[in-house]
Amino acid sequence: MTRGGWSPIEAFIFGRRLSEPVIVTRNGRDRTVIISAAEYQRLKRRDRQVFAAGELPEEMVDAVSRAEMDPRHTHLDDLIKDRTP
Repeated sequence: MTRGGWSPIEAFIFGRRLSEPVIVTRNGRDRTVIISAAEYQRLKRRDRQVFAAGELPEEMVDAVSRAEMDPRHTHLDDLIKDRTP
């Protein structure tokens, strides 16, 4: 930020609610992504949730066992129908 206030670009970016990421490009290539603090915190929490298979909390094991596949993906069952482990 400049001493006299925000530049027009800063005002555009930081004056928004950042409901979606802002991608900054240079020479046609993505260089930086600006996200809201809430999204950053959400991603940080997800990043720290890593478990070895035997250490998975019981509530997560239960959630996985109760999960149901979206009916739109039923056709994928055909790919593994005749598979032998």
